[in-house]
Amino acid sequence: MAGAGVASDAEAQEVAADSVMQHVKGNRLSLGGYGEVALSRMFYSDHVNRYSTPSNYKNDPSHGQFDIPHAVIYLGYDFGKGWTMGTEIEFEHTGTGSAIENEADEAAEWEYEQEKGGEVELEQFWIQKSFGRAANVKAGHIIVFGRAANVKAGHIIVPVGLNNAYHEPLNYFTVYRPEGENTILPSTWHDTGIAFWGRSGKFRYEVDVVAGLNAMLFNRDKWIHHGAGSPFEFKPANQMGAAARVDFYAMKGLRFGLSGYVGNSVHNTFPNDIQGDGKPYDKVKGTVVVGSIDMTLNRWNWIVRGQADYGNLSDVDKINIIKDAKAHASNSPVKSAMVGKNAVSIGIEAGYDVFSLMEKMRQKQQKMYVFGRYEYYDSYIPAKNKEQFDYTNVNRIAVGVNYYPIRQIAVKADWSKRILKSPYNNEPSINVGIAYEGWFL
Repeated sequence: MAGAGVASDAEAQEVAADSVMQHVKGNRLSLGGYGEVALSRMFYSDHVNRYSTPSNYKNDPSHGQFDIPHAVIYLGYDFGKGWTMGTEIEFEHTGTGSAIENEADEAAEWEYEQEKGGEVELEQFWIQKSFGRAANVKAGHIIVFGRAANVKAGHIIVPVGLNNAYHEPLNYFTVYRPEGENTILPSTWHDTGIAFWGRSGKFRYEVDVVAGLNAMLFNRDKWIHHGAGSPFEFKPANQMGAAARVDFYAMKGLRFGLSGYVGNSVHNTFPNDIQGDGKPYDKVKGTVVVGSIDMTLNRWNWIVRGQADYGNLSDVDKINIIKDAKAHASNSPVKSAMVGKNAVSIGIEAGYDVFSLMEKMRQKQQKMYVFGRYEYYDSYIPAKNKEQFDYTNVNRIAVGVNYYPIRQIAVKADWSKRILKSPYNNEPSINVGIAYEGWFL
């Protein structure tokens, strides 16, 4: 990997998410990936109006779902002389099931078929040049092979927050990705641009310049989550954004991270026009600022992870006017729901390996983490004196187990509960999943 080496036993919990290549054995070709299968039962209503009139859906029956949230293929190549290439192709929810068919029983009519939903994304595609001598850095239990300085250009991970920087399924205990960060930030946040990164002593640093976010895709339920995407065949880059991250490996198994993002988000769409006589919104910027701190501890048979994120969006009142549904065609990709001025996510989870107490299981190198998780998040904190939508204010608890029969595979189960303010109904669920993460070449 360009940012981390091969992990062993629970060390996979700390592998950097933006590292899709490794050449620790001198291999020129690298092939790997990760994936998840999840089964869930939700003991609350799935009706679209359950937040607008919650009393009507308090006693609705439970519902279930099967899903494959992510199936990812990593492919990288070392050209030599410091030049490397990395790609990550991701199938979300098994990809799309669309096609055009000729229906013989309907007078040979051509029809567009949509058999299922899902997405296929090129989440990473970059060329990198590395400078300086190779260095072995011990980060926790991981021997990291890196370069003193690196320049990477292409489609890259924006490593803001714990979830984006460490997003593979062995890097969190819950069956699904941590809900708070996954709600308010793009996840996984990937965009086209250039990154400068390297290592110095116990520090890893990275600075990215990427295409800006699009305020027309922000909304109340997800804050800026959708803003890194593009409904077009290209990504508008009328505005740019900058991200930075520093990781400090304080001692064996202990890491602290600090990351952030800043960039304007208005006038970053296509076509580059905002309706209104006399162009009244020409000077609206919609500056997004995100700050995040996080930590991981992987030692003494414990794994502890925590993060806190806070975001601010300027010009939010004018953005909500621009986004108003009356100003756009009905089939416009603009998300007309209001967006909040601020958003927050705080989470912490801790798990203990109970198999560490059993000699037979230690000899087999199997692990069983019993864990608990708490998080608080709010995707819509409005400007002063604006309408509140308190269903976005969520406390969530989860307890469960992660069983590692071998180091690359985790069998997961958790019970979780979203605790919402009155009059909204709480949302408990049971989730079971299995995940893998590994390298084949």
